[in-house]
Amino acid sequence: MQNNEKPFACPARLTLALVLGASLMLSACAIGPDYARPQTGLPERYVTEEAGNLTTDAPINPEWWTLFGDAELNQLVDQALAQNQDLQAAIARMEAAEAAAREAGADYFPTVDLQGASIRTRTSGETASGKQMGVMTSTNRRVALNIGYEFDIWGRLRRSNEAARADALSGRFARDVLQLSLIAQVVSVYLDLRVRDVETLTMSRNLRAQAKTRDIVQGRRDVGAASDLEVAQVVAAHAATSARLSEILRQRTLTENLLGLLVGQPGLRFEPLAETAVPLSPLPPVGLPSALIEARPDVRQAEEALVAANARIGLAKAAYFPVIGLTGFFGSESAQLADLFTRPAEIWSYGASITAPIFNWGRTSARVDQASAWQREALANYQKTVQGAFREVRDALASLSLFDRTEGELLTQLSAAGDALKLSTARYEVGYSGFLEVLDSQRTLNDAQLQYLAARRNRLLSAVDLFKALGGGWQEAEGGGETETGSENDETEASAPPPEPDEAPTDATADS
Repeated sequence: MQNNEKPFACPARLTLALVLGASLMLSACAIGPDYARPQTGLPERYVTEEAGNLTTDAPINPEWWTLFGDAELNQLVDQALAQNQDLQAAIARMEAAEAAAREAGADYFPTVDLQGASIRTRTSGETASGKQMGVMTSTNRRVALNIGYEFDIWGRLRRSNEAARADALSGRFARDVLQLSLIAQVVSVYLDLRVRDVETLTMSRNLRAQAKTRDIVQGRRDVGAASDLEVAQVVAAHAATSARLSEILRQRTLTENLLGLLVGQPGLRFEPLAETAVPLSPLPPVGLPSALIEARPDVRQAEEALVAANARIGLAKAAYFPVIGLTGFFGSESAQLADLFTRPAEIWSYGASITAPIFNWGRTSARVDQASAWQREALANYQKTVQGAFREVRDALASLSLFDRTEGELLTQLSAAGDALKLSTARYEVGYSGFLEVLDSQRTLNDAQLQYLAARRNRLLSAVDLFKALGGGWQEAEGGGETETGSENDETEASAPPPEPDEAPTDATADS
């Protein structure tokens, strides 16, 4: 009996060797088009008039918000990345896509299952077979390894894995899109909050100066040197400034609440600035390369969607060809547990299978057409995303340049408005003009101060828009961003803070 069983051991081991080595065989070309990045037709560089000490050949700076040179802003961004719930949900979706890609990659390798069973059977003695044999009771125990493998001759599994990997990368870039948007919103709201602080300081000083002016005019009225009309005018001007300050404080509170929500701490409060210090916006280098937008996560997400759609064309075309597989098992089977792992109890089986499509009423060709159409849609979406990204960068560059110029012009207006207030005050003191001229100069200066700060806000937000449009920042050749104070800096004249009113007004009015 043992002599008859010996020949069975060798074929079984050979079968196992064939199954385990099958994954290294038949590395044929995959069916369907191979991916090639499409041409975008964009200009090589953005045209900008801005200059700076920056290098255009440096890699993207992913921590672009650090270019503003504000330590508190850096800390807020870290908090937002760690605690924002929308971002945490996007991370979970990304991890699910990556797990699906690992699942698809497992199809490259053979499946090996362990099967074990112990079955006890009793047959009836009243059936036709039972009449002859009587009641029978038997026990059967079995342990076996089941092995299956599909030869990827046509590249079906490779295309499936390629699409799954692209989907996983698309999910990762979707996370990055949300992260970039979140950081940009945190930076924008924080910078807006700091400009509100400067507006509050400026209008508070104006209000104190106007209060002193009101007291002086009322004193002059009491001795007959001023009229009731002048008193009413200065009181109205003081009330108008107070109302404007209240609105600024309301807007600051709403901005503070929004910033707390973005960083995951709704009750967070920020101390107002103690002096008029607003961060400066970094300026882009000359000849900014348009290839920078390739680092944008939404552009890369659109490209990975195109890669996946391209791979699914090959996946659909693979259905035209037969599927060749290899199956087998090796194990032991016996009635007695003691005999289960003996040589006479060995069992094995192996074989190959092929499934070839013959006729399915055009179902395969329809699926190929669907995949081709989805690929064309993904291509159009990719081209649209790239072109939209290029436009957004150009818009941000134009806004940053023009707001920088506007800020310089408003600084000139601000200086002239301060001089006009001084002259109108001097004219009023010598009786050459009425008090209405002084009030008009005060209103002009107040408006000029707020317009200047609005231009600074627009310039800062345009810088954030540029970083977001590029998908990151540029590497600086020398140092990082600076924070503006009343001292001299290397920026243009437009970087100076707005002039502050004199705390000690003249006899007639305050220089507000």
